[in-house]
Amino acid sequence: MTSLGSTACFRFLHPYKLCSFPVSSPSSIHRFLIELLTDLGNLPANQLGSLKFFSRGISTKASSCIQSQLPPVPSSLHLLPWRQIPSLPNSRVWEYFCARARRSKTDEDVAEQAALKGTLAPVKMADVVQPDPNSLQIPGENLSTPSSPATARNDCSITPLTPSPSPRVEVRPRMACPFSVVVAIDFGTTSSGYAFSFTQDSEAIHMMKRWEGGDPGVANQKSPTCLLLTPELRFHSFGFAARDFYHDLDPEEARHWLYFDKFKMKIHSTSDLTMETELEAVNGRRVRAIEVFAHALHFFREHALKEVKDQSSSVLEGEEIRWVITVPAVWRQPAKQFMREAAYLAGLVSPDCPEQLLIALEPEAASIYCRKLRLHQVIDLSMQPITNGLDPDGSRPFDSSFRQAREQLRRSRHSRTFLVESGTGELWSELQTGDRYVVADCGGGTVDLTVHQIEQPQGTLKELYKASGGPYGAVGVDLAFEAMLCQIFGEDFIQSFKAKRPAAWVDLTIAFEARKRTASPGRANALNISLPFSFIDYYKRHRGQSVEAALRRSNMNIVKWSSQGMLRLTQEAMNELFQPTIINIVKHIEELMAKPEVRGVRFLFLVGGFAESPMLQKAVQKALGRTCRIIIPHDVGLTILKGAVLFGLDPTVVRVRRCPLTYGVGVLNRFVEGRHPRDKLLMKDGREWCTDILDRFVSVDQSVALGEVVRRSYTPARLGQRKIIINIYCSATDDITYISDPGVRKCGTITLDLPEPLPLPGAVGGAGAGGAGPERREIRATMQFGDTEIKVTAVDVMSNRSVRASIDFLSN
Repeated sequence: MTSLGSTACFRFLHPYKLCSFPVSSPSSIHRFLIELLTDLGNLPANQLGSLKFFSRGISTKASSCIQSQLPPVPSSLHLLPWRQIPSLPNSRVWEYFCARARRSKTDEDVAEQAALKGTLAPVKMADVVQPDPNSLQIPGENLSTPSSPATARNDCSITPLTPSPSPRVEVRPRMACPFSVVVAIDFGTTSSGYAFSFTQDSEAIHMMKRWEGGDPGVANQKSPTCLLLTPELRFHSFGFAARDFYHDLDPEEARHWLYFDKFKMKIHSTSDLTMETELEAVNGRRVRAIEVFAHALHFFREHALKEVKDQSSSVLEGEEIRWVITVPAVWRQPAKQFMREAAYLAGLVSPDCPEQLLIALEPEAASIYCRKLRLHQVIDLSMQPITNGLDPDGSRPFDSSFRQAREQLRRSRHSRTFLVESGTGELWSELQTGDRYVVADCGGGTVDLTVHQIEQPQGTLKELYKASGGPYGAVGVDLAFEAMLCQIFGEDFIQSFKAKRPAAWVDLTIAFEARKRTASPGRANALNISLPFSFIDYYKRHRGQSVEAALRRSNMNIVKWSSQGMLRLTQEAMNELFQPTIINIVKHIEELMAKPEVRGVRFLFLVGGFAESPMLQKAVQKALGRTCRIIIPHDVGLTILKGAVLFGLDPTVVRVRRCPLTYGVGVLNRFVEGRHPRDKLLMKDGREWCTDILDRFVSVDQSVALGEVVRRSYTPARLGQRKIIINIYCSATDDITYISDPGVRKCGTITLDLPEPLPLPGAVGGAGAGGAGPERREIRATMQFGDTEIKVTAVDVMSNRSVRASIDFLSN
């Protein structure tokens, strides 16, 4: 950092005070500002998240972790009452900024004397932020911005608190948000968490890291996705609290408690998902899946509302909160609707206000966040990484200390506020209109791939190929470990142990999970997995021999026994556990990138919890490192969560999506001899009709823009009919003609609740003028396929009244 000279003077605006004080070094500026409000008592310490700093026109938020590192408030602090600067607009009350760094002692003295005499009131914004070649870069519409971070460092070096401008300054106008806060829940297979952002300060994302339980002294970014119900089926706890309480139960008592772990996968694997689908607890008891998910979402609701209220200076009503829940992109409509119904049951939102809840696709959310990435926030696994602070072509320098200083602040383990760019990040400066990239969301249960194209200058995204993926998540490694135990000790024993000692089995899976995260390709020594004492004791009682004898008898040389009661998994054993899952992931990415629509991608972003695994990173780098740049964001496990918040703030950022399936309804068409089969012939009112013809709404992999609609008109079959039910059919291919073709299945229903028709003018007894019969009633349905969920609305054409319309994929 460069020095400003002996001293520099800064003004600081606060809702109650105007402050002017000297500082001896730029690095102490942010310390003074935060400590000032804390010690004066003008703002509670637990509301430090609402402080905002400005530099070069881009705002950031102070994280609460800084407070513990602050020096005392300088004695040279001078205060003036807020009433002396009445001309500052109310909308800027919560804006704090540093202004005019004066390098001369004379200027500093003049500024301090003015502050003491009150001559700074009234203050106008333009007066405070006049640009000066020797001043700090401060907010203002007409201020010039440095062309690179290297230039920014030469101003006054407070840039570690405030991000420098993005290379591209075009910011797409954001639609007015009717909500005050957005809360996103990343409901993962192995771990879950939430984050939120206030719409008035959308560049600060508050991450929840204070989870009850877990390892002491560790700031847990997420909580395990496990839930505990009492023997009476009442909610007890979630996450670390559930895991730890279940661990401490007496083995006999634990058999009566219902512990659910990694239960999200059930929604993906169930082909006939309904509201009555059940989940099986570790002890074998079954509960409706919708109730288990609702318990978990209700837990997040209570946790998040308390945190939001602690951070908010005003009382928030329920309708002021927009909720976002993430789901895998490969999930079909029934699973998405299931999560929505669970949210209704949990009390997140009311079914009467469906727009208050958004379903976000996980790789899509990650893609939205990746737009904001700076170079210091990523790991580049490509074969041509950035070296010596330069891009591969040496065109753009980046000072390492500059990056590290800011990253240390942003990635503090105890900081719960993450700062995002107001525009797009530096990586996007390398993308031109039409460039494409792939996001691979490697999570606990599934791997989702999405292909996006950047649209400049508005910064929106366009999906180029339908989302794809499969059940290739990190859980596959856990299942491989269980299969290995079955091979060594016998499948009947493992199943018996899981049923008789459920808590001990959970302990064993937790021990493996911890060691699994440390596995890496270059590791020479074996990984030790602690076996619970109850496992060793139960095996000896069940089999009449020791665990060590079972290992010798299995002839599995890649697994050894330690006298300390541990299984020693060699590098060969870890490779055997990881490779089937990793091979599936790499193969799927390679197949996707070979498709014509996807060729020529510039970047591959690896996100999700499994992307932290060095085993997966090495395999992807080896297979694709020369094809494209492989980018892994820092805090990769939180990428989806951050992106989900950004999606909730602006759901229009993805402008075009691809349809995963062909959707349509069955209709009657005039029968054409020679073209239609005779078994489809239907005689009605003396006319020949062909039945079961598919009327397509959209086709598989068709591009559908946000807001694009499909309209169809329907007529009640009889007078007085109060409801129209229309069956929806879908297919994974587009080469279909009839709803009875192979691969076509009924997937849902559209229900139109018809209001009582209005009487026509002059009509008596339902007949029109002159005794004519009633006119043909037309109901026009409008469907949207360009959003993350399929939506339907309807209107009665004659009366122009809205018709209650719903679409159901769970009652099939």
